[in-house]
Formats: sequence, structure tokens, C-alpha cells
Amino acid sequence: MKINPTQLQTIRPLKPDAASAEQQIAEAKEVRDTFRTFIGESFFGQMLKSMRNTLDKPAYFHGGHAEEVFRGQLDQTLAQEMTKSSADKIADPMFRQQFPKQAAILRRAEETATPSLADLDQLRRR
Repeated sequence: MKINPTQLQTIRPLKPDAASAEQQIAEAKEVRDTFRTFIGESFFGQMLKSMRNTLDKPAYFHGGHAEEVFRGQLDQTLAQEMTKSSADKIADPMFRQQFPKQAAILRRAEETATPSLADLDQLRRR
């Protein structure tokens, strides 16, 4: 059985070529935030793990397995907080290179949202 293209269009509706600008911006922000989280937690998590591996277990007062589990959870929490505070400095250059379309969408959205100096001067004169 042969299907021509017009029959295929009736079976499966065509997707719109471009989503609305707000949807594109929201999706680009979601991708950027997820990328920041992944890069930051991976980087800082490995850094803290390597830092912990440089130290030997103390001869006395070692908490055993419970202490190791607690340190793992502490390192995870520290990595999350470090990611929130500074992952954008590490991840954003990689984001722009890895996802150029989303980076361009966000750049245009920031340019239109940020008033220019001429606009600020006009507001001050009013």
C-alpha cells in the first residue's frame, strides 16, 4: 500500500515550525539551568572527593562507615551550594559553545529586557 504525502499529513498533524518566543526563552533557560547544575555539581563534587582522598583516616576517633556516609552527604550539599553561588562562571562559556541556539535566544531576550543608556536618560528627564 502506497501512502502519498497528503494522506500522511491527515494522519499526523504537522508541528508548528517555531514555538512562541516565551516558550523558546523558557526552554532555553531550563536547558541553561540544568546544564549549570550538572556541570557545577560534577566539577565541585569531584573536587571535594579528590580533596577528601588526600587525607588518611585518623588513627583515633574515626567514625567508621557512618562518618564516611555523612561526609559524602556533606560533600554533596557543599557541591550544590557551591554550584548555586558560582557555577555560572564555569558553565556559561561551555553552555554558549555546546548550545549556541539557546544561548542566542537568551542573549536576545536579555538585550531586549535590559534598557539602554539612552532609554535610562529619557526616563530621568521625565
